[in-house]
Amino acid sequence: MSSASTGEKVRQLAPHWAVMFVVMLALIAGVENLYGALALWQSLLLVLLVAFGYPPVVRRLGVAPDVWERQ
Repeated sequence: MSSASTGEKVRQLAPHWAVMFVVMLALIAGVENLYGALALWQSLLLVLLVAFGYPPVVRRLGVAPDVWERQ
């Protein structure tokens, strides 16, 4: 992790947090549209899938913020 200030880290991460939030909502809405209402554990599973899957995908695409780059 870089030695960026907290404000700089938030500035870099805020757009990615917003994208992850939208992707999570869209994924849950899409799955519920296809299969009907989800149980809480199923929704949580989708949220965790996005939360842990998004950073590696963004790193691979080369658009990860500096604070996510592995040293």
